[in-house]
Amino acid sequence: MKGFNVTIVGGGSTWTPGLLQSLCKMKDRFPLKKLVLFDIDEKRQEVIGEFAKILFEENYPGLEFYYTTKVEEAYIDVDFVFMQMRTGGLKMREKDEKIPLSLGVIGQETCGPGGFAYGLRSIRDMIKTIEDIRRYSKDAWILNYTNPAAIVAEATNRVFPEDNRLLNICDQPVNLIRSYAKILGVKSEELEPVYFGLNHFGWFTHLYDKNGQDLLPKLREIILKDGFKPVDAEQRDQSWLDTYGMVKDMVMDFPDYLPNTYLQYYYYPDYKLSHLDPNYTRANEVIDGREKRIFDECRRVAEAGTSKGSVLVHNDAHSEFIIELAESIAYNKQRIYIVIVENNGIISNIQDDAMVEVAAVMTANGPRPLSVGKIGTFYKGLMESQLAYEKLAVDAYFEGSYEKALQALTLNRTVVSAKKAREVLDALIEANKDYWPELR
Repeated sequence: MKGFNVTIVGGGSTWTPGLLQSLCKMKDRFPLKKLVLFDIDEKRQEVIGEFAKILFEENYPGLEFYYTTKVEEAYIDVDFVFMQMRTGGLKMREKDEKIPLSLGVIGQETCGPGGFAYGLRSIRDMIKTIEDIRRYSKDAWILNYTNPAAIVAEATNRVFPEDNRLLNICDQPVNLIRSYAKILGVKSEELEPVYFGLNHFGWFTHLYDKNGQDLLPKLREIILKDGFKPVDAEQRDQSWLDTYGMVKDMVMDFPDYLPNTYLQYYYYPDYKLSHLDPNYTRANEVIDGREKRIFDECRRVAEAGTSKGSVLVHNDAHSEFIIELAESIAYNKQRIYIVIVENNGIISNIQDDAMVEVAAVMTANGPRPLSVGKIGTFYKGLMESQLAYEKLAVDAYFEGSYEKALQALTLNRTVVSAKKAREVLDALIEANKDYWPELR
């Protein structure tokens, strides 16, 4: 089998070591010839890179590997680029979460004002990175995890409308499918989902097994009776357990479909706000938890000179999903995955230029989306409001428009009040002055 050349953008991410271990685990399915880590933060990446050297010496003999901060070394002769950037790092994520909370509005990484701030920071670096990749590898497949995926997808689709090898993705639907499979006692790869929405804003309408039976009604009953936990509950922080726990509430109130967990911020903004700690947010959990654990383990492996016995992630949907996507493209496997694509009639009563998240057959030529048809008034209303927010946020970035930014935040269901939106926007402008364009 041909070995592929892969570059991981965000080589210093805490998600990278798990991805490296998954590449070793799945080497017979998706073999590599060369792997490169790229990051602008040399010190963070060095810790991961030295771990990787030992990991590959023991588990991937013959693999060409190096890490770099130079674009010309990262992107030459690349088949696939896996992207997982975080512009501003966890320090800016902490501000995304704490500034809105200090003003009485939900502070969350990808939802509401926090997601708005993160989105406007991400656009510039995303555009530059794609341009750099295309300068050196015009035919590489770019599989992008960079958040908030909805805003990033809207922005990149405007700048690169003809780039058919650029695909924005999210692992939360995969995490949910794995959790459903555990509850149902089946294999996740045997489940065929039917799904529609926007990123972090969608619903499962059906979940078919290998015999074509829809298991969603049975799953709904189980969730309403026993609640809902992630497949890897024993490895999750309490905030994530609370997040999954809210699925039962959402299904009780809106039983038609099974929701993406992030919808709770839009369904119950007052309730969620009252249960968020303004002094210790999810960013602090990550800094004190996953961040410390991953980097300590990478340093330990480097000092010990062996990766044997090192398990960084137990259920790595994040890593395995992106590798499976690459595999399906490389070998035209035509498997069904949930990805972000331009609507173009997939959801027939939503505008064509919306970047929607739906099930698609993944082929050698990219995603072939499965039709959804018309959606009901309630879901259409929610989606159109959120879609308008996303488009106005991207307008604000490209036009340098304060008015569009204010409109966007006013529309967002986590904010609603225009006066509150202006107060939060002004605070976020000050915090992001080194990252955002000037809004006038």
